[in-house]
Amino acid sequence: MGNTSVSQTNVTASKHYLYRNIDSHTPLDQKTRKKIKKRYRKALHHLQIELVTLQEWVRDKGLKIVVIFEGRDAAGKGGVIQRITDCLSHRVCRVAALPAPTEREKTQWYFQRYVAHLPAAGEIVLFDRSWYNRAGVEKVMGFCTEEEYLEFCHSCPEFERMLVRSGITLIKYWFSVSESEQKRRFEARINNPLKRWKLSNMDLESHRRYHKYSEAKDKMLAYTDIKQAPWYVVNADDKKRARLNCIAHLLSQIPYQEIPQEKISLPKPEAEKLYVRRPYDEQTFVPDIY
Repeated sequence: MGNTSVSQTNVTASKHYLYRNIDSHTPLDQKTRKKIKKRYRKALHHLQIELVTLQEWVRDKGLKIVVIFEGRDAAGKGGVIQRITDCLSHRVCRVAALPAPTEREKTQWYFQRYVAHLPAAGEIVLFDRSWYNRAGVEKVMGFCTEEEYLEFCHSCPEFERMLVRSGITLIKYWFSVSESEQKRRFEARINNPLKRWKLSNMDLESHRRYHKYSEAKDKMLAYTDIKQAPWYVVNADDKKRARLNCIAHLLSQIPYQEIPQEKISLPKPEAEKLYVRRPYDEQTFVPDIY
């Protein structure tokens, strides 16, 4: 358990774990897909156990963790965030996914609305997109001026150094997805009524400007890849591998140990004494239609 086992075992083994003994050039049949899914679930389960161990360490030691997830639309940021939060307490680990700024927020210091979401001691905050909107979507779509963009490139590294000096552990991920894979995922959303809501006009426009986003991303990483908070790029064309690789890497970036837990024994219910359960016919139940 703990940081050593994750960094030495999972990160090394996960590179080819899902496709071990499977020819990557051969179309996957149903049997092979089931085998990959089984391996994925097993690896994810182990990593999620480690995430719970990390959570207890963060809470016990009063650590302050910020993890930034950036990348193109449909790159899989939300998927990995969901797999992290699925097994953690929302009182310890929460997601910050800010909407477009209000008219009032537009008049504030650019970083101001993000500061309100930073963690207190014993908390983990996952930013599903972050202050890097300015160097990405705002730059490409013309939502900020050139002066505002250049000021961001200058001030962002200093802002992040200040966060680190204040005791925050800052980890930044860029989810990289190819043009063809983004196109495939957008088309899948168009054809799936359960996921069509995820696709916006902004998503379509971002796909049209794929190469402009590439240029903006390269400049953003060059300006803001600092020693105190470097960028880590996640190859995200394969969603399952991206999730495992990202979570394993995240665990390797925060030294932690297992907190000893007292053995839990379930107590016996107290005697009912004079309690009389209310009759079913005096209560309103949800209909049993399934």
